[in-house]
Amino acid sequence: MVRMPASASVSDPLAPTSRLTLRDRLLLSWLAEHYVLTSQQVTQALYPSGRAAQKRLTLLHRIGAVSRFRFAQTEEQSSSYRYTLGPLGVHLFPTPYTDPGNAAAKPPRTHLERRARIIRHIEAGSHLLGVNQFFIDLHTATRTTMPEARLQRWWSEQHATAAYAQVIRPDGHGVWCAGDRQVGFFLEFDNDTEDVPRVMRKLAGYVRITEFGPRYPVLLWVPDRRREASLLRALAGIRTPMAVATAVHGNNPAGPVWALPGDPGPRLHLHELPSDHGPDEATNPNFFHGPDRQALAAT
Repeated sequence: MVRMPASASVSDPLAPTSRLTLRDRLLLSWLAEHYVLTSQQVTQALYPSGRAAQKRLTLLHRIGAVSRFRFAQTEEQSSSYRYTLGPLGVHLFPTPYTDPGNAAAKPPRTHLERRARIIRHIEAGSHLLGVNQFFIDLHTATRTTMPEARLQRWWSEQHATAAYAQVIRPDGHGVWCAGDRQVGFFLEFDNDTEDVPRVMRKLAGYVRITEFGPRYPVLLWVPDRRREASLLRALAGIRTPMAVATAVHGNNPAGPVWALPGDPGPRLHLHELPSDHGPDEATNPNFFHGPDRQALAAT
């Protein structure tokens, strides 16, 4: 009897691609640019329950779309899984963002080397997961309290730094749309590890950007009210062409939580902050393009 060769689908490493949904592809695109998300963050942004998320993430792990790791439970680290791109995910979403600690590093030879770099970065005390949580909270708002809103753009530190010619190095950059308002912003995720004068010096780069680019508000996302009060006092005597706003970790960043220096009025929603796209809209033809959130909501 002549043995028939195995079908191409059995040995084809890309065969599992057909099992990926629109929501899966959105998740993989996030992991390509933002390196890592926890199981809680994935659930919060994309799934109706932890059980539904875990079931899907287990499948994605088995077909190689994602990889995962976790640390032993400590006071600083939970024992939940962290997800990164797996071998299939790296193939489908090739990305220049291969080392969160060094944008100039040589590309990794394998997805395992990329994952090892991410693990080392997080173990060193990176606030990468905290930055990602800010944007995950905005995505969550579009599914829960603000279904009419949309996070139109979510760029990583390395993406934004490259796009704005190394003049600034924000922890993240986004464009938030609610109603008829579209507000671009730069995020500075503050853990009270830098003195106030150093934080103030960072604003010089954002001022420089306004000379040839957008006047987006700079968001100082701080750990507590004491830190916020210190920054607001320092900012009260500084005039900048772009708005600088402060709010405290743990709040919904889309909500009325943003304070402007010297403004005694109520705190503002994110979409109420002053923002001017300048030439940014004209130089980015895909400015208003992004994943179809309505289609995702139906999955």
